[in-house]
Amino acid sequence: MSKLKVTACPSCGSKKIKEVCKTVRGTRQGKPYAAPKVEFYECPDCGERVYDSLAIRQIEKHSSAPARQRSSRKIA
Repeated sequence: MSKLKVTACPSCGSKKIKEVCKTVRGTRQGKPYAAPKVEFYECPDCGERVYDSLAIRQIEKHSSAPARQRSSRKIA
């Protein structure tokens, strides 16, 4: 699973935090998205979620927000 190793919840300090693989659902710019099979840590005591950079990229890939585009204007 993730390369990130979390042994205690950063919010509540619980040692029960565990690595899970779930569909992450949310909204971005008012549009719903679902990112399947995302691996992250989740605390059963307070609900805190800890994502590594790979998980964040997976979520961003499935969110409906368009990527920023750089301007290709030439300055004279």
